[in-house]
Amino acid sequence: MVDKVVELGKSSATGSFHLMIGIAGSTIIMAVGTILLGMLLPAEGVGLYGMALIPSSIISFFRDWGINSAMTKQIANLRLEGKNAQIHDVIFSGVIFEILSGILLSVVCFAIAQPIAWIMSPQAAPQLSLYISVMSLSIFAGAIASAAGGIFIGYERMKLNSFTQICAAVIKTSLGPLLIVLGFGVLGAVYAAVISILAGGILSIVIVYYAIFRPLQKHKIGRCDIKQTLKPMLTFGLPLTASTIVTGVLPLAFALTMGIYAGAGDIAAGNPYGWTMGNYFTATNFTVLLTFVSFPVATALFPVFSKIDPEKEPHLIKTVFSSSVKYTAILLVPATMLLITLATPIVNTMFPQDGILNALLVTDATPKFPLAPIFLALSATVNLFVLIGNISLSTFQSGIGQTKQIMKQSLLSLATSLPLAYLLVAYAYSLGGPNGQVAATYAVVGGLIGAIAASMPGMIWGLIWSWRHYGVKADFAVSAKIFGASLTASIVAYLLISLVHLPYIVTLLMGGSAFLLIYLTTAPLLGAVNSMDIENFRTMFSGSSLVSKLLHLPLRYMQMMCRNTPLDKNTPTEIK
Repeated sequence: MVDKVVELGKSSATGSFHLMIGIAGSTIIMAVGTILLGMLLPAEGVGLYGMALIPSSIISFFRDWGINSAMTKQIANLRLEGKNAQIHDVIFSGVIFEILSGILLSVVCFAIAQPIAWIMSPQAAPQLSLYISVMSLSIFAGAIASAAGGIFIGYERMKLNSFTQICAAVIKTSLGPLLIVLGFGVLGAVYAAVISILAGGILSIVIVYYAIFRPLQKHKIGRCDIKQTLKPMLTFGLPLTASTIVTGVLPLAFALTMGIYAGAGDIAAGNPYGWTMGNYFTATNFTVLLTFVSFPVATALFPVFSKIDPEKEPHLIKTVFSSSVKYTAILLVPATMLLITLATPIVNTMFPQDGILNALLVTDATPKFPLAPIFLALSATVNLFVLIGNISLSTFQSGIGQTKQIMKQSLLSLATSLPLAYLLVAYAYSLGGPNGQVAATYAVVGGLIGAIAASMPGMIWGLIWSWRHYGVKADFAVSAKIFGASLTASIVAYLLISLVHLPYIVTLLMGGSAFLLIYLTTAPLLGAVNSMDIENFRTMFSGSSLVSKLLHLPLRYMQMMCRNTPLDKNTPTEIK
Protein backbone atom coordinates (compact mmCIF):
# COMPACT_ATOMS: atom_id res chain seq x y z
CA MET A 1 0.00 0.00 0.00
CA VAL A 2 2.89 2.36 0.76
CA ASP A 3 4.12 1.83 -2.81
CA LYS A 4 0.70 2.82 -4.15
CA VAL A 5 0.65 5.95 -1.98
CA VAL A 6 4.02 6.98 -3.37
CA GLU A 7 3.00 6.14 -6.95
CA LEU A 8 -0.25 8.08 -6.75
CA GLY A 9 1.45 10.89 -4.89
CA LYS A 10 4.16 11.28 -7.51
CA SER A 11 1.51 11.40 -10.22
CA SER A 12 -0.42 14.00 -8.25
CA ALA A 13 2.69 16.04 -7.48
CA THR A 14 3.82 16.04 -11.11
CA GLY A 15 0.35 16.87 -12.40
CA SER A 16 -0.10 19.52 -9.74
CA PHE A 17 3.21 21.11 -10.67
CA HIS A 18 2.38 21.25 -14.38
CA LEU A 19 -1.06 22.67 -13.61
CA MET A 20 0.54 25.16 -11.24
CA ILE A 21 2.85 26.30 -14.03
CA GLY A 22 -0.18 26.92 -16.24
CA ILE A 23 -2.28 28.57 -13.55
CA ALA A 24 0.62 30.59 -12.15
CA GLY A 25 1.90 31.55 -15.57
CA SER A 26 -1.47 32.58 -16.96
CA THR A 27 -2.47 34.29 -13.70
CA ILE A 28 0.73 36.29 -13.53
CA ILE A 29 0.47 37.25 -17.19
CA MET A 30 -3.16 38.30 -16.78
CA ALA A 31 -2.26 40.09 -13.55
CA VAL A 32 0.11 42.23 -15.57
CA GLY A 33 -2.72 42.92 -18.01
CA THR A 34 -5.09 43.72 -15.14
CA ILE A 35 -2.60 46.15 -13.66
CA LEU A 36 -2.28 47.85 -17.04
CA LEU A 37 -6.07 48.04 -17.37
CA GLY A 38 -6.29 49.55 -13.90
CA MET A 39 -3.70 52.13 -14.86
CA LEU A 40 -5.25 52.96 -18.23
CA LEU A 41 -8.93 52.97 -17.23
CA PRO A 42 -10.52 55.23 -14.62
CA ALA A 43 -11.96 53.56 -11.51
CA GLU A 44 -15.49 53.68 -12.95
CA GLY A 45 -14.19 52.08 -16.17
CA VAL A 46 -12.82 49.15 -14.17
CA GLY A 47 -16.22 48.88 -12.47
CA LEU A 48 -18.11 48.89 -15.78
CA TYR A 49 -15.78 46.26 -17.20
CA GLY A 50 -16.26 44.00 -14.17
CA MET A 51 -20.04 44.40 -14.18
CA ALA A 52 -20.17 43.62 -17.91
CA LEU A 53 -18.57 40.22 -17.29
CA ILE A 54 -21.11 39.10 -14.67
CA PRO A 55 -24.14 38.07 -16.85
CA SER A 56 -22.14 35.87 -19.25
CA SER A 57 -20.21 34.39 -16.31
CA ILE A 58 -23.43 33.47 -14.49
CA ILE A 59 -24.99 31.92 -17.61
CA SER A 60 -21.81 29.93 -18.30
CA PHE A 61 -22.28 27.96 -15.10
CA PHE A 62 -25.55 26.56 -16.49
CA ARG A 63 -23.79 25.29 -19.62
CA ASP A 64 -21.78 22.29 -18.50
CA TRP A 65 -24.24 20.01 -16.62
CA GLY A 66 -21.27 18.20 -15.10
CA ILE A 67 -20.13 16.80 -18.44
CA ASN A 68 -16.63 18.20 -18.06
CA SER A 69 -16.02 16.43 -14.73
CA ALA A 70 -17.69 13.27 -16.07
CA MET A 71 -15.30 13.25 -19.05
CA THR A 72 -12.30 13.58 -16.74
CA LYS A 73 -13.45 10.73 -14.50
CA GLN A 74 -14.45 8.37 -17.31
CA ILE A 75 -11.29 8.99 -19.31
CA ALA A 76 -9.13 8.36 -16.22
CA ASN A 77 -10.96 5.10 -15.45
CA LEU A 78 -11.11 3.85 -19.07
CA ARG A 79 -7.40 4.52 -19.56
CA LEU A 80 -6.66 2.14 -16.68
CA GLU A 81 -8.72 -0.52 -18.44
CA GLY A 82 -7.28 0.20 -21.91
CA LYS A 83 -10.71 0.82 -23.46
CA ASN A 84 -9.69 3.26 -26.20
CA ALA A 85 -12.86 2.84 -28.26
CA GLN A 86 -15.00 3.94 -25.33
CA ILE A 87 -12.68 6.88 -24.65
CA HIS A 88 -13.26 7.94 -28.27
CA ASP A 89 -17.02 8.00 -27.69
CA VAL A 90 -16.71 9.85 -24.39
CA ILE A 91 -14.58 12.60 -25.95
CA PHE A 92 -16.73 12.95 -29.08
CA SER A 93 -20.03 13.03 -27.17
CA GLY A 94 -18.73 15.39 -24.50
CA VAL A 95 -17.34 17.91 -26.98
CA ILE A 96 -20.55 17.89 -29.05
CA PHE A 97 -22.62 18.48 -25.91
CA GLU A 98 -20.40 21.37 -24.76
CA ILE A 99 -20.48 23.05 -28.19
CA LEU A 100 -24.27 22.85 -28.58
CA SER A 101 -24.96 24.08 -25.05
CA GLY A 102 -22.41 26.88 -25.54
CA ILE A 103 -24.09 28.09 -28.72
CA LEU A 104 -27.56 27.99 -27.17
CA LEU A 105 -26.61 29.94 -24.04
CA SER A 106 -24.59 32.50 -26.02
CA VAL A 107 -27.78 33.29 -27.94
CA VAL A 108 -29.74 33.56 -24.67
CA CYS A 109 -27.18 35.95 -23.18
CA PHE A 110 -27.23 38.12 -26.30
CA ALA A 111 -31.04 38.25 -26.25
CA ILE A 112 -31.32 39.40 -22.62
CA ALA A 113 -28.37 41.83 -22.66
CA GLN A 114 -30.51 44.98 -22.75
CA PRO A 115 -32.99 44.18 -19.94
CA ILE A 116 -30.18 42.88 -17.72
CA ALA A 117 -28.19 46.07 -18.31
CA TRP A 118 -31.21 48.20 -17.37
CA ILE A 119 -31.67 46.25 -14.11
CA MET A 120 -27.99 46.72 -13.26
CA SER A 121 -28.11 50.48 -13.88
CA PRO A 122 -30.62 52.54 -15.86
CA GLN A 123 -28.03 55.32 -16.15
CA ALA A 124 -25.32 53.09 -17.64
CA ALA A 125 -27.65 50.69 -19.52
CA PRO A 126 -26.62 51.67 -23.10
CA GLN A 127 -22.93 50.98 -22.41
CA LEU A 128 -23.52 47.85 -20.34
CA SER A 129 -25.90 46.41 -22.93
CA LEU A 130 -23.22 46.62 -25.64
CA TYR A 131 -20.54 45.09 -23.41
CA ILE A 132 -22.79 42.22 -22.30
CA SER A 133 -23.77 41.49 -25.92
CA VAL A 134 -20.12 41.19 -26.94
CA MET A 135 -19.30 39.02 -23.92
CA SER A 136 -22.08 36.58 -24.84
CA LEU A 137 -19.69 34.99 -27.37
CA SER A 138 -17.40 34.03 -24.47
CA ILE A 139 -19.94 31.39 -23.35
CA PHE A 140 -19.46 29.43 -26.56
CA ALA A 141 -15.69 29.96 -26.53
CA GLY A 142 -15.50 28.87 -22.90
CA ALA A 143 -17.42 25.69 -23.70
CA ILE A 144 -14.73 24.60 -26.16
CA ALA A 145 -11.92 25.42 -23.75
CA SER A 146 -13.69 23.66 -20.87
CA ALA A 147 -14.20 20.46 -22.86
CA ALA A 148 -10.56 20.39 -23.90
CA GLY A 149 -9.42 21.03 -20.34
CA GLY A 150 -11.45 18.09 -19.02
CA ILE A 151 -9.87 15.82 -21.62
CA PHE A 152 -6.34 17.02 -20.86
CA ILE A 153 -6.80 16.40 -17.12
CA GLY A 154 -8.37 12.98 -17.68
CA TYR A 155 -5.28 12.04 -19.69
CA GLU A 156 -3.09 13.75 -17.08
CA ARG A 157 -1.63 15.87 -19.89
CA MET A 158 -1.32 18.90 -17.66
CA LYS A 159 1.39 20.48 -19.82
CA LEU A 160 -1.02 20.85 -22.72
CA ASN A 161 -3.63 22.41 -20.45
CA SER A 162 -1.04 24.87 -19.14
CA PHE A 163 0.17 25.73 -22.64
CA THR A 164 -3.29 26.74 -23.87
CA GLN A 165 -4.00 28.76 -20.72
CA ILE A 166 -0.78 30.71 -21.07
CA CYS A 167 -1.43 31.40 -24.76
CA ALA A 168 -4.89 32.80 -23.97
CA ALA A 169 -3.43 34.92 -21.17
CA VAL A 170 -0.77 36.38 -23.46
CA ILE A 171 -3.41 37.36 -26.03
CA LYS A 172 -5.63 39.02 -23.42
CA THR A 173 -2.77 40.87 -21.73
CA SER A 174 -1.28 42.22 -24.93
CA LEU A 175 -4.52 43.03 -26.77
CA GLY A 176 -6.49 44.70 -23.97
CA PRO A 177 -4.12 47.59 -23.17
CA LEU A 178 -3.43 48.06 -26.90
CA LEU A 179 -7.12 48.51 -27.72
CA ILE A 180 -7.59 50.89 -24.78
CA VAL A 181 -4.66 53.03 -25.95
CA LEU A 182 -6.14 53.02 -29.46
CA GLY A 183 -9.27 54.65 -28.04
CA PHE A 184 -11.69 51.74 -27.54
CA GLY A 185 -11.77 52.23 -23.76
CA VAL A 186 -13.79 49.67 -21.80
CA LEU A 187 -15.02 48.12 -25.05
CA GLY A 188 -11.41 47.35 -25.96
CA ALA A 189 -10.95 45.43 -22.72
CA VAL A 190 -14.16 43.50 -23.44
CA TYR A 191 -13.03 42.67 -26.98
CA ALA A 192 -9.70 41.41 -25.64
CA ALA A 193 -11.40 39.16 -23.08
CA VAL A 194 -13.64 37.53 -25.71
CA ILE A 195 -10.89 37.12 -28.31
CA SER A 196 -8.51 35.53 -25.80
CA ILE A 197 -11.10 32.97 -24.63
CA LEU A 198 -12.03 32.16 -28.23
CA ALA A 199 -8.38 31.77 -29.28
CA GLY A 200 -7.64 29.57 -26.26
CA GLY A 201 -10.66 27.39 -26.98
CA ILE A 202 -9.83 26.91 -30.66
CA LEU A 203 -6.19 26.13 -29.87
CA SER A 204 -7.20 23.65 -27.16
CA ILE A 205 -9.64 21.71 -29.30
CA VAL A 206 -7.17 21.53 -32.20
CA ILE A 207 -4.54 20.06 -29.87
CA VAL A 208 -7.10 17.59 -28.49
CA TYR A 209 -7.93 16.43 -32.00
CA TYR A 210 -4.39 15.88 -33.22
CA ALA A 211 -2.70 14.77 -29.98
CA ILE A 212 -5.46 12.65 -28.41
CA PHE A 213 -8.62 12.10 -30.45
CA ARG A 214 -7.17 11.29 -33.87
CA PRO A 215 -5.03 8.35 -32.60
CA LEU A 216 -8.17 6.92 -30.94
CA GLN A 217 -10.08 6.72 -34.22
CA LYS A 218 -8.20 3.61 -35.31
CA HIS A 219 -9.67 1.79 -32.30
CA LYS A 220 -13.24 2.82 -33.10
CA ILE A 221 -15.52 0.61 -35.19
CA GLY A 222 -18.99 1.83 -36.16
CA ARG A 223 -20.81 5.02 -35.22
CA CYS A 224 -20.78 6.72 -31.86
CA ASP A 225 -24.09 6.56 -29.99
CA ILE A 226 -24.00 10.04 -28.47
CA LYS A 227 -27.24 9.64 -26.52
CA GLN A 228 -26.19 6.35 -24.96
CA THR A 229 -22.71 7.68 -24.14
CA LEU A 230 -24.02 10.86 -22.54
CA LYS A 231 -26.55 9.05 -20.34
CA PRO A 232 -24.09 7.77 -17.67
CA MET A 233 -22.09 10.98 -17.95
CA LEU A 234 -25.17 13.05 -17.14
CA THR A 235 -26.09 10.66 -14.33
CA PHE A 236 -22.70 11.34 -12.79
CA GLY A 237 -22.49 14.99 -13.77
CA LEU A 238 -25.95 16.43 -13.17
CA PRO A 239 -25.68 16.36 -9.36
CA LEU A 240 -22.36 18.15 -9.76
CA THR A 241 -24.15 20.91 -11.65
CA ALA A 242 -25.82 22.08 -8.46
CA SER A 243 -22.42 22.34 -6.78
CA THR A 244 -20.90 24.12 -9.77
CA ILE A 245 -23.77 26.58 -9.98
CA VAL A 246 -23.70 27.35 -6.26
CA THR A 247 -19.91 27.64 -6.10
CA GLY A 248 -19.67 29.79 -9.20
CA VAL A 249 -22.92 31.72 -9.33
CA LEU A 250 -23.28 32.76 -5.70
CA PRO A 251 -20.19 35.01 -5.67
CA LEU A 252 -21.42 36.55 -8.91
CA ALA A 253 -24.91 36.97 -7.45
CA PHE A 254 -23.38 38.77 -4.50
CA ALA A 255 -21.33 40.93 -6.89
CA LEU A 256 -24.40 41.71 -8.99
CA THR A 257 -26.39 42.71 -5.91
CA MET A 258 -23.47 44.76 -4.61
CA GLY A 259 -23.15 46.45 -8.00
CA ILE A 260 -26.79 47.51 -8.07
CA TYR A 261 -26.69 49.05 -4.59
CA ALA A 262 -23.14 50.41 -4.83
CA GLY A 263 -24.00 51.95 -8.20
CA ALA A 264 -27.00 53.69 -6.67
CA GLY A 265 -24.74 54.99 -3.89
CA ASP A 266 -22.23 56.27 -6.43
CA ILE A 267 -24.92 58.17 -8.31
CA ALA A 268 -26.29 59.63 -5.06
CA ALA A 269 -22.78 60.75 -4.08
CA GLY A 270 -22.18 62.39 -7.47
CA ASN A 271 -19.58 59.83 -8.51
CA PRO A 272 -19.67 58.04 -11.88
CA TYR A 273 -21.51 54.70 -11.90
CA GLY A 274 -19.07 51.88 -11.18
CA TRP A 275 -16.55 53.82 -9.05
CA THR A 276 -17.05 51.72 -5.89
CA MET A 277 -17.29 48.48 -7.85
CA GLY A 278 -14.07 49.46 -9.61
CA ASN A 279 -12.44 49.30 -6.18
CA TYR A 280 -14.08 45.93 -5.55
CA PHE A 281 -13.00 44.35 -8.84
CA THR A 282 -9.47 45.66 -8.36
CA ALA A 283 -9.38 43.87 -5.00
CA THR A 284 -10.75 40.60 -6.36
CA ASN A 285 -8.21 40.66 -9.17
CA PHE A 286 -5.51 40.28 -6.52
CA THR A 287 -7.30 37.40 -4.77
CA VAL A 288 -7.36 35.52 -8.09
CA LEU A 289 -3.59 35.18 -7.66
CA LEU A 290 -4.29 32.71 -4.86
CA THR A 291 -5.97 30.28 -7.25
CA PHE A 292 -2.64 29.30 -8.76
CA VAL A 293 -2.00 27.54 -5.44
CA SER A 294 -5.41 26.00 -4.73
CA PHE A 295 -6.72 25.07 -8.17
CA PRO A 296 -3.80 22.98 -9.47
CA VAL A 297 -3.61 20.79 -6.35
CA ALA A 298 -7.37 20.22 -6.25
CA THR A 299 -7.61 19.52 -9.97
CA ALA A 300 -4.60 17.19 -10.12
CA LEU A 301 -5.99 15.19 -7.19
CA PHE A 302 -9.27 14.45 -8.99
CA PRO A 303 -7.85 11.60 -11.11
CA VAL A 304 -6.03 10.32 -8.00
CA PHE A 305 -9.22 10.09 -5.93
CA SER A 306 -10.94 8.50 -8.94
CA LYS A 307 -8.42 5.63 -8.89
CA ILE A 308 -8.95 4.75 -5.21
CA ASP A 309 -11.72 2.50 -3.88
CA PRO A 310 -12.51 3.98 -0.46
CA GLU A 311 -14.23 0.77 0.68
CA LYS A 312 -11.24 -1.47 -0.14
CA GLU A 313 -8.47 1.03 0.65
CA PRO A 314 -9.73 3.14 3.57
CA HIS A 315 -6.29 3.97 4.97
CA LEU A 316 -5.04 5.06 1.55
CA ILE A 317 -7.94 7.45 1.00
CA LYS A 318 -7.40 8.96 4.46
CA THR A 319 -3.70 9.50 3.74
CA VAL A 320 -4.33 11.11 0.35
CA PHE A 321 -7.04 13.39 1.76
CA SER A 322 -5.10 14.60 4.81
CA SER A 323 -1.94 15.09 2.74
CA SER A 324 -3.83 17.11 0.13
CA VAL A 325 -5.21 19.38 2.87
CA LYS A 326 -1.78 19.79 4.46
CA TYR A 327 0.17 20.62 1.32
CA THR A 328 -2.47 22.97 -0.03
CA ALA A 329 -2.62 24.78 3.34
CA ILE A 330 1.17 25.04 3.63
CA LEU A 331 1.15 27.11 0.43
CA LEU A 332 -2.25 28.82 0.47
CA VAL A 333 -2.57 29.96 4.10
CA PRO A 334 0.65 32.03 4.23
CA ALA A 335 -0.10 33.43 0.77
CA THR A 336 -3.55 34.49 2.00
CA MET A 337 -2.26 36.01 5.24
CA LEU A 338 0.46 37.85 3.32
CA LEU A 339 -2.16 39.33 0.98
CA ILE A 340 -4.35 40.41 3.90
CA THR A 341 -1.46 41.93 5.85
CA LEU A 342 0.03 43.86 2.95
CA ALA A 343 -3.25 44.79 1.22
CA THR A 344 -2.69 48.55 1.45
CA PRO A 345 0.89 48.72 0.12
CA ILE A 346 0.10 46.12 -2.56
CA VAL A 347 -2.86 48.04 -4.00
CA ASN A 348 -1.35 51.49 -3.60
CA THR A 349 1.97 50.44 -5.12
CA MET A 350 0.24 49.07 -8.19
CA PHE A 351 -2.33 51.85 -8.60
CA PRO A 352 -1.24 55.28 -7.34
CA GLN A 353 -3.49 58.08 -8.54
CA ASP A 354 -0.72 60.14 -10.10
CA GLY A 355 1.48 57.49 -11.68
CA ILE A 356 3.74 54.62 -10.67
CA LEU A 357 6.69 56.90 -9.86
CA ASN A 358 4.73 58.31 -6.94
CA ALA A 359 4.55 54.88 -5.36
CA LEU A 360 8.31 54.56 -5.76
CA LEU A 361 9.32 58.01 -4.54
CA VAL A 362 6.50 59.72 -2.65
CA THR A 363 5.41 58.94 0.89
CA ASP A 364 1.60 58.65 1.21
CA ALA A 365 1.01 58.87 -2.55
CA THR A 366 -2.68 59.33 -3.36
CA PRO A 367 -4.25 55.92 -4.10
CA LYS A 368 -6.41 55.45 -7.18
CA PHE A 369 -8.52 52.77 -5.47
CA PRO A 370 -8.72 53.83 -1.80
CA LEU A 371 -11.38 51.25 -0.85
CA ALA A 372 -9.67 48.28 -2.50
CA PRO A 373 -7.40 47.29 0.46
CA ILE A 374 -10.30 46.61 2.86
CA PHE A 375 -12.21 44.79 0.11
CA LEU A 376 -9.07 42.75 -0.64
CA ALA A 377 -8.56 41.73 2.99
CA LEU A 378 -12.18 40.61 3.37
CA SER A 379 -12.40 38.74 0.05
CA ALA A 380 -9.18 36.82 0.73
CA THR A 381 -10.34 35.55 4.13
CA VAL A 382 -12.48 32.74 2.68
CA ASN A 383 -9.30 30.96 1.55
CA LEU A 384 -8.44 30.20 5.18
CA PHE A 385 -11.11 27.48 5.16
CA VAL A 386 -8.47 25.37 3.41
CA LEU A 387 -7.22 24.58 6.91
CA ILE A 388 -10.24 22.38 7.58
CA GLY A 389 -10.30 20.79 4.13
CA ASN A 390 -12.80 22.74 2.02
CA ILE A 391 -10.68 22.67 -1.17
CA SER A 392 -10.06 18.91 -0.97
CA LEU A 393 -13.69 18.18 -0.04
CA SER A 394 -15.44 18.56 -3.40
CA THR A 395 -12.55 16.93 -5.24
CA PHE A 396 -12.71 13.94 -2.90
CA GLN A 397 -16.49 13.54 -3.09
CA SER A 398 -16.66 13.87 -6.87
CA GLY A 399 -13.61 11.63 -7.31
CA ILE A 400 -15.29 8.73 -5.45
CA GLY A 401 -18.60 9.35 -7.23
CA GLN A 402 -20.62 10.86 -4.36
CA THR A 403 -22.13 13.55 -6.55
CA LYS A 404 -25.60 13.33 -4.98
CA GLN A 405 -24.14 14.32 -1.62
CA ILE A 406 -22.41 17.26 -3.30
CA MET A 407 -25.77 18.30 -4.75
CA LYS A 408 -27.44 18.18 -1.32
CA GLN A 409 -24.70 20.30 0.22
CA SER A 410 -24.96 22.78 -2.61
CA LEU A 411 -28.73 23.07 -2.31
CA LEU A 412 -28.30 23.83 1.40
CA SER A 413 -25.84 26.59 0.55
CA LEU A 414 -28.18 27.91 -2.14
CA ALA A 415 -31.16 28.00 0.22
CA THR A 416 -29.26 30.00 2.82
CA SER A 417 -27.15 32.17 0.54
CA LEU A 418 -29.57 33.77 -1.89
CA PRO A 419 -31.65 35.47 0.83
CA LEU A 420 -28.42 36.36 2.64
CA ALA A 421 -27.01 38.03 -0.47
CA TYR A 422 -29.91 40.43 -0.75
CA LEU A 423 -30.53 41.03 2.96
CA LEU A 424 -26.94 41.68 3.99
CA VAL A 425 -26.19 43.98 1.05
CA ALA A 426 -29.48 45.89 1.44
CA TYR A 427 -29.10 46.16 5.22
CA ALA A 428 -25.48 47.27 5.00
CA TYR A 429 -26.44 49.84 2.36
CA SER A 430 -29.14 51.26 4.65
CA LEU A 431 -26.57 51.72 7.43
CA GLY A 432 -24.82 54.27 5.25
CA GLY A 433 -27.76 56.63 5.61
CA PRO A 434 -27.91 59.65 3.32
CA ASN A 435 -24.19 59.57 2.57
CA GLY A 436 -24.15 57.86 -0.82
CA GLN A 437 -20.46 56.94 -0.80
CA VAL A 438 -20.60 55.45 2.69
CA ALA A 439 -23.72 53.50 1.73
CA ALA A 440 -22.00 52.17 -1.41
CA THR A 441 -18.96 51.09 0.61
CA TYR A 442 -21.11 49.39 3.24
CA ALA A 443 -23.02 47.52 0.52
CA VAL A 444 -19.81 45.93 -0.73
CA VAL A 445 -18.57 45.12 2.78
CA GLY A 446 -21.94 43.51 3.58
CA GLY A 447 -21.73 41.44 0.42
CA LEU A 448 -18.22 40.22 1.21
CA ILE A 449 -19.21 39.20 4.74
CA GLY A 450 -22.27 37.47 3.32
CA ALA A 451 -20.14 35.55 0.81
CA ILE A 452 -17.95 34.20 3.62
CA ALA A 453 -20.97 33.17 5.70
CA ALA A 454 -22.71 31.64 2.68
CA SER A 455 -19.86 29.20 2.07
CA MET A 456 -20.12 27.65 5.52
CA PRO A 457 -23.34 25.54 5.78
CA GLY A 458 -22.67 23.20 2.85
CA MET A 459 -18.96 23.01 3.65
CA ILE A 460 -19.51 22.04 7.29
CA TRP A 461 -22.09 19.41 6.39
CA GLY A 462 -19.81 17.97 3.69
CA LEU A 463 -16.80 17.71 6.01
CA ILE A 464 -18.84 16.01 8.76
CA TRP A 465 -20.46 13.63 6.26
CA SER A 466 -17.11 12.66 4.71
CA TRP A 467 -15.60 12.01 8.13
CA ARG A 468 -18.53 9.86 9.30
CA HIS A 469 -18.71 7.76 6.12
CA TYR A 470 -15.05 7.45 5.14
CA GLY A 471 -13.05 8.68 8.11
CA VAL A 472 -11.30 11.37 6.06
CA LYS A 473 -10.45 14.66 7.70
CA ALA A 474 -7.75 17.26 7.94
CA ASP A 475 -5.03 16.89 10.53
CA PHE A 476 -6.28 19.77 12.67
CA ALA A 477 -3.15 19.85 14.82
CA VAL A 478 -1.02 20.44 11.73
CA SER A 479 -3.54 22.99 10.40
CA ALA A 480 -3.31 24.90 13.68
CA LYS A 481 0.48 24.98 13.40
CA ILE A 482 0.34 26.22 9.80
CA PHE A 483 -2.08 28.98 10.83
CA GLY A 484 0.04 29.82 13.88
CA ALA A 485 3.18 30.21 11.76
CA SER A 486 1.30 32.37 9.22
CA LEU A 487 -0.32 34.51 11.92
CA THR A 488 3.03 35.10 13.63
CA ALA A 489 4.55 36.21 10.34
CA SER A 490 1.55 38.50 9.70
CA ILE A 491 1.78 40.20 13.09
CA VAL A 492 5.51 40.87 12.72
CA ALA A 493 5.10 42.18 9.16
CA TYR A 494 2.14 44.39 10.09
CA LEU A 495 3.93 45.90 13.10
CA LEU A 496 6.97 46.60 10.96
CA ILE A 497 5.12 48.44 8.19
CA SER A 498 3.04 50.32 10.78
CA LEU A 499 6.16 51.76 12.39
CA VAL A 500 7.68 53.17 9.21
CA HIS A 501 6.60 56.12 7.09
CA LEU A 502 8.03 55.38 3.66
CA PRO A 503 6.83 55.05 0.04
CA TYR A 504 4.43 52.16 -0.51
CA ILE A 505 6.90 50.15 -2.57
CA VAL A 506 9.42 50.25 0.28
CA THR A 507 6.88 49.16 2.90
CA LEU A 508 5.72 46.39 0.56
CA LEU A 509 9.25 45.02 0.14
CA MET A 510 10.02 45.34 3.84
CA GLY A 511 6.76 43.72 4.93
CA GLY A 512 7.00 40.92 2.37
CA SER A 513 10.60 40.11 3.31
CA ALA A 514 9.79 40.09 7.03
CA PHE A 515 6.76 37.85 6.48
CA LEU A 516 8.73 35.37 4.39
CA LEU A 517 11.61 35.16 6.87
CA ILE A 518 9.34 34.68 9.89
CA TYR A 519 7.16 32.06 8.18
CA LEU A 520 10.16 30.07 6.91
CA THR A 521 11.50 30.08 10.46
CA THR A 522 8.37 29.41 12.50
CA ALA A 523 6.73 26.82 10.22
CA PRO A 524 9.42 24.17 10.86
CA LEU A 525 9.97 25.22 14.47
CA LEU A 526 6.25 24.82 15.26
CA GLY A 527 6.14 21.49 13.41
CA ALA A 528 3.92 22.72 10.57
CA VAL A 529 6.59 21.54 8.12
CA ASN A 530 9.03 18.65 8.57
CA SER A 531 11.95 17.23 6.61
CA MET A 532 9.75 14.84 4.66
CA ASP A 533 7.49 17.71 3.57
CA ILE A 534 10.51 19.60 2.28
CA GLU A 535 11.65 16.58 0.29
CA ASN A 536 8.13 16.28 -1.14
CA PHE A 537 8.23 19.90 -2.26
CA ARG A 538 11.60 19.32 -3.89
CA THR A 539 10.04 16.41 -5.78
CA MET A 540 7.01 18.46 -6.76
CA PHE A 541 9.05 21.31 -8.21
CA SER A 542 11.86 19.21 -9.68
CA GLY A 543 10.20 19.43 -13.11
CA SER A 544 11.43 23.01 -13.50
CA SER A 545 15.07 23.84 -12.99
CA LEU A 546 14.25 27.56 -12.67
CA VAL A 547 11.68 27.06 -9.91
CA SER A 548 13.92 24.51 -8.19
CA LYS A 549 16.77 27.02 -8.12
CA LEU A 550 14.54 29.76 -6.76
CA LEU A 551 13.28 27.50 -3.99
CA HIS A 552 16.64 25.96 -3.14
CA LEU A 553 17.65 28.50 -0.50
CA PRO A 554 14.22 28.77 1.22
CA LEU A 555 13.89 24.97 1.38
CA ARG A 556 17.48 24.62 2.53
CA TYR A 557 16.83 27.16 5.29
CA MET A 558 13.69 25.33 6.42
CA GLN A 559 15.62 22.05 6.34
CA MET A 560 18.12 23.54 8.79
CA MET A 561 15.27 24.61 11.07
CA CYS A 562 13.84 21.07 10.91
CA ARG A 563 17.01 19.24 11.93
CA ASN A 564 16.35 19.15 15.63
CA THR A 565 12.56 19.07 15.63
CA PRO A 566 10.78 16.05 17.13
CA LEU A 567 8.52 15.64 14.09
CA ASP A 568 11.42 14.34 12.02
CA LYS A 569 11.41 11.17 14.11
CA ASN A 570 8.91 8.45 13.33
CA THR A 571 7.19 10.68 10.78
CA PRO A 572 4.34 8.80 9.07
CA THR A 573 4.63 8.17 5.36
CA GLU A 574 3.39 11.14 3.34
CA ILE A 575 2.65 11.64 -0.33
CA LYS A 576 5.75 12.39 -2.36
